[in-house]
Amino acid sequence: MNLCVGLTGGIGCGKSTAAKLFQELGAFIIDTDEIAHRLTRADGRAIDAIRAAFGDRYIAEDGSMDRAGMRELIFSDGLAKRRLESLLHPMILDSAQAQLRQAEGSPYVVMVVPLLLGSPGFLRLVQRILVVDCDESRQVERVRQRSQLSEHEVRAIMAQQVGRMEGLRGAHDVIHNNGDLAGLAKQVAELHNIYSALCRNNGD
Repeated sequence: MNLCVGLTGGIGCGKSTAAKLFQELGAFIIDTDEIAHRLTRADGRAIDAIRAAFGDRYIAEDGSMDRAGMRELIFSDGLAKRRLESLLHPMILDSAQAQLRQAEGSPYVVMVVPLLLGSPGFLRLVQRILVVDCDESRQVERVRQRSQLSEHEVRAIMAQQVGRMEGLRGAHDVIHNNGDLAGLAKQVAELHNIYSALCRNNGD
């Protein structure tokens, strides 16, 4: 069985960039955000369930989930948030497990799960937890630059996620992403060597 590393961290910390760097070094990447986007696009498997649970007002004109409308709803309604999670999380987990079975032959797997520490199903799939961390001010700045959200909206998203200190306490490995891409790449390369060595030792 492949070594599976769960990569997590707050919004704007650089999880996707780190995952791409791991992929360039040969890791098999499973990105649960990408899975969620596939499930909620116009022809996605989750659309019928979302329409049944929330109504047509949360389906966009192109047939995909209305992400802005849904984001506004779940930040103001905890029950709606739990209802959406109860629909999506089992589908995301099922798809991630299917991808994991396809990873045989890869040196190791990096599974990107933003809410990993609060997701028992995903925690059962990983052997190590890697947290990408940065200062909160950098998180806000990065998210605002890429998504045009207000600082209030970004901080509302951050408040829904596992607290920074709690996340760091749950980590086997930590990437500090307060610097530039070269600094991030150096840390990823060091961890790649560690994970590759663990795979070789497990295979002996």
